[in-house]
Amino acid sequence: MKFYANILALCALYPAADAFMVQPPKTISNSLKATYSYLGNLNDDKPEKANGSTTYASSTSQGFTAADASVTNGITKKASATTTKSEPTLSKYTKPRTTKEIFEEISPVTVQGGSLRTCSFEESVDRVSVYLKTEGRPLNANVELWQGPDNSPQKMSVYLEDGSLRPFRATVETPGSSNAVAIRNTGQMEFPLTAGLEVDMSGDESPADRHLSTSDYRTVQGGAVYTIPFPPSVQSVQVTLKSDGRPLNARVELLQGPNNNKQVMEIYTEDGKERPFYVVIDTPGSGNVVRIVNTATVEFPLTAAVEPYIIDETLVEKPAPGGMVWS
Repeated sequence: MKFYANILALCALYPAADAFMVQPPKTISNSLKATYSYLGNLNDDKPEKANGSTTYASSTSQGFTAADASVTNGITKKASATTTKSEPTLSKYTKPRTTKEIFEEISPVTVQGGSLRTCSFEESVDRVSVYLKTEGRPLNANVELWQGPDNSPQKMSVYLEDGSLRPFRATVETPGSSNAVAIRNTGQMEFPLTAGLEVDMSGDESPADRHLSTSDYRTVQGGAVYTIPFPPSVQSVQVTLKSDGRPLNARVELLQGPNNNKQVMEIYTEDGKERPFYVVIDTPGSGNVVRIVNTATVEFPLTAAVEPYIIDETLVEKPAPGGMVWS
């Protein structure tokens, strides 16, 4: 034991035996700082350079939070700024439009008296809206849907007392291919008309089916008459006629006063279910009445729906006290 103790004493006195002695620090280290934390910027420090690379003492930089940026080997990776999506704006077609507003948006053509104009379109077109008007003169026209040679699955005969005050506006369903719309001005040469078309390729539900699903309707038997009056606040009326698949023959009239026809439409549809009739009638003034006549026999009933399309709230009559009504 004494021999080993002497050897250990000699090793402690040897200059190279530094491992058994407490060495003084050769370099002075900086104080510890939070360089990156998911809790945010703890020290509110600015970026500092250390060992040739940039490290960030703050967890936020230029509006980006710790979830938006990451530091790896001195290289800062910054994610793209998050942008808030703007709310979708309602399309102008979602709101009811007057026929005069539509004429300002389409490119109409002039049909002289006694002449014929046709318009064909692609198979992808689901339906076509037909618009007719004049400069204030009467309008007499025939509107037909052609599908192939010598085949007219839908026909309309239109009369307007004033084509400017009450323009014509109807929707024609165009299922299948080889469809074309023919507009013939049956008036004299002194009475030209303006015609326009608007195609629908959206694949959505037809206006006729949407109208029947959201409003009350009734069955009009063959040879029966259905009338409904409207107050002066109603500026336009939408009318839908449909059958169960059988042919549809009807007449729709707008009256203002006893036997005073302002607008008359005679309709024939080969299949009233596949091609229902949908029309929007302008009803300015007071005393307007819509009359629907099923001109077919009793074996061919039809379904009719009539309701206001545009209402002017400024013309809504308030009830008088005590229920007084002047006539």
